[in-house]
Amino acid sequence: MAGKSGRTISAVPVRSWKKLILSWEGALVVIFIAVLIAGRIMSPSFNLNSVMFMMPQYLSQLFIVFPMAFVLIMGEIDISVGSIACLSATTACLAANAGLPLPLMILVCLGTGLACGALNGFVLTVWPELPPMIVTLGTQIIFRGISEVVIGAGSSLKYDSDNLSPFAATAGPVPVVFFAVVVVAVLFMILLSKTTFGRRLYAIGSNRTAAKYAGIGVNRVRFIVYALAGLMAALCALFLLTQIPAVKSDEFGKGFEMNVIAMCVFGGIATTGGKGNLFGAFIAGMTIVCMRIALGLINVNDNVITIVIGVLLIVSVLISGISRFKGKGKAKKKPKSVTAD
Repeated sequence: MAGKSGRTISAVPVRSWKKLILSWEGALVVIFIAVLIAGRIMSPSFNLNSVMFMMPQYLSQLFIVFPMAFVLIMGEIDISVGSIACLSATTACLAANAGLPLPLMILVCLGTGLACGALNGFVLTVWPELPPMIVTLGTQIIFRGISEVVIGAGSSLKYDSDNLSPFAATAGPVPVVFFAVVVVAVLFMILLSKTTFGRRLYAIGSNRTAAKYAGIGVNRVRFIVYALAGLMAALCALFLLTQIPAVKSDEFGKGFEMNVIAMCVFGGIATTGGKGNLFGAFIAGMTIVCMRIALGLINVNDNVITIVIGVLLIVSVLISGISRFKGKGKAKKKPKSVTAD
């Protein structure tokens, strides 16, 4: 791909099936299958019906995994997505209680998330020297604070969940949220691996200065990515509203950002930028979801489950770091020179 200045930006590398099988993504597939087998052994209740019944309360967070992967590939971070989900759910409930029809309620919810994400993108593009973590930490506090002002400290905002019945529908034992996640995953995978936009993400994450010299509109790409993160956080909120009776400003969406980042890193997305793919993030997310369900069925405490996921995260980061270290070591090795006798 050629930039405005005429310089060439390399495309996303295409790996063979053999390399894919031997890669971290291939290992994740094996881990996912192992989790399913272990879950079945630990609890006879761990079957297709129970997994699909319990899946919606965990699966919605995968909507945020895909744009978060984009953010991490750029070498940045967004820790405001949980608060965006909370504020989007708040406006959705207000719209429902005001008697707005479902299409308008959906627009209000998604519009709120998109506006919040766009605000993050706007601040970071107008003042690019600001650290993304600090900016999104600030907006995290602001968005959740707005929800708390609207709902009231310690109070909850109730709504008629029947308004969202299409989002709670099932096709046999499979909830509609599963199909929605798969569709969104495919769309984001195509965007990342088959389009100029995706190649620009990798270029920015690998070397932002070089990307600018190559003619890439870095700020434009950043703005779009943060706006997408806000939009997907709102979509997550819509599906979550079918699972809970009321929205509490101090609970809804709390900790989502850490869960989502854990799924991305476990899936092989490098926090340093320029590396990773969405297939790994998707499989990692599904693995963690099934692990939560399996451990929940044998009455493992939520705090213990969180510890297990934390250990997985650290192990995956260590493996990623070791592989990068070995890769650099091989790159530094030079072939021995051959001298004539």
